[in-house]
Amino acid sequence: MQDAEKYNETAISYTNAKIQPNDVLRINVSALIPESTLPYNKVSSSTGNASIELMQLDGYLVSEDLTINFPVLGVLSVADKTTQEFGAFLKHKLETEGHLKNPSIDVRLVNAKVTVLGEVNHPGTFNFTEQNITLLQALGYAGDLTINGKREDILMMRDDNGVRKITHIDLTTSDWLDGEFYYIKPNDMIVVNPNEPKVKSAGFIGNVGTVLSVVSILLTTVVLITN
Repeated sequence: MQDAEKYNETAISYTNAKIQPNDVLRINVSALIPESTLPYNKVSSSTGNASIELMQLDGYLVSEDLTINFPVLGVLSVADKTTQEFGAFLKHKLETEGHLKNPSIDVRLVNAKVTVLGEVNHPGTFNFTEQNITLLQALGYAGDLTINGKREDILMMRDDNGVRKITHIDLTTSDWLDGEFYYIKPNDMIVVNPNEPKVKSAGFIGNVGTVLSVVSILLTTVVLITN
């Protein structure tokens, strides 16, 4: 980001991801009288401080039609909602339908992950619990780019409301800081393409030195045969 100075002191616009199929939501309903919320909370199979894995098992799996099956209320749609928006929707529904008085709703996505592949030091799939992480943070999870990573061509793939989006990011500029791919969304895929020297070295005849070596071996072989 050689031109990053022009973005100094600029405002940051946070964007929260919409809930997607196969997301796992942890939903906690609380109120002034704790006993009144028992029918609206799942009975947790864990005790003490639950791990992420246990919270995923106890969570609500979002179906392909973007619904969850909530206690008492039945099937609820989460379509086109962030976790905050669904929490506000659930609070309003519980209040207006006379279930609870002034409840507090906490909705968290507990299986957010990003996959980073290609020319990075530690490729793989990484879970995160933050509401927002950036592209650079995701690359940091993967141990940063290797010396062979093509910094001018970072491929990003994203499923957005059933539509696949593909873009290429040039890390040597800062234009992408204002773009929609500055913040990672759950299930994003990042591929760091190899640079030209890496691509050449991957083949049998990758550079001039290799070519000369092959020619030399062939000439030596011909000389030995003819003699």
